[in-house]
Amino acid sequence: MTTASGNAATLQGSAKPPSWLHRNRIKLAPWFFLLPGLIFFSVYVIIPIFQSIWISLFAWDGLGAKEWVGMANYVELIDDDRFYTSLKNNLWWLVLYMLAVPAGLAIALFLNQTVTGIRFYKSMFFFPFVISQVVVGLIFSWFYNPSFGVVGIVWEFFGATPPSILGDEDLVTFGIIFAGLWPQIAYCMILYLTGLNNVSPDQVEAGRLDNAKGWKMLWYIILPQLKPATFIAIVVTVIGALRSFDLIAIMTQGGPYGSSNVLAYFMFETALSEYGFRYGYGSAIATVLFVIMLVYISFFLWRMYQDEKG
Repeated sequence: MTTASGNAATLQGSAKPPSWLHRNRIKLAPWFFLLPGLIFFSVYVIIPIFQSIWISLFAWDGLGAKEWVGMANYVELIDDDRFYTSLKNNLWWLVLYMLAVPAGLAIALFLNQTVTGIRFYKSMFFFPFVISQVVVGLIFSWFYNPSFGVVGIVWEFFGATPPSILGDEDLVTFGIIFAGLWPQIAYCMILYLTGLNNVSPDQVEAGRLDNAKGWKMLWYIILPQLKPATFIAIVVTVIGALRSFDLIAIMTQGGPYGSSNVLAYFMFETALSEYGFRYGYGSAIATVLFVIMLVYISFFLWRMYQDEKG
């Protein structure tokens, strides 16, 4: 017995203490799973952002030697009328695109009912979200066509001259925004439908017992529980408005006379199109767009933090 106890004590004394990696394996496990995503995000998002900011300080055609110009690209941007036209159109996109949030909520509330044919209605409202932006642009280009489009047919029915929406400098931006709202409303609807599935039925029942109906039920019971869905809908809509590119490229290519340009397409036109090859100037435009987007997203994150803190 004494010998056996001595051997056990010897083995216990000779055993190595667990390594730091073994002791912290539970804390480290999530980071191992996140590591591939963080690497890809850094390589394809974070590093290109800083590269773009660096390139904006040069005059470069993408092939030859870079020429250091400092802030000259930004100074030129301040005096460029095309920049202010693009910025103004981006603001219109930002303001009018926000209509997708309440419209998506209204449709989600309608579809969150048990009525005959509700699955068919859901699929019809969901349809714009699954089709490509290129297809949306083509559909609305035909829709706006004054010769054979729906707009032209309706105007001619009432004996009026059909407007050329995509050819009118005053109407073109609003026509493209209307086209973009079609799939964006569907996306916000999906977010709110998901949020409505998580609404607590106990709180709804308690509200009914307190005689909360209609608008009061929506404002005091439903909407507070939809804050996460609302936050995501607003952030995604803001980002979509600021980086709008596809529809402009398909429907007008910035025309007529650059009147429908936005910052994203102006950047592409300046740096990458057959008329451009000014990578430094295009990077300056991209940097301005990034800063605007960063300000908006930071503001919404701060508001969400304040709401959670309160």
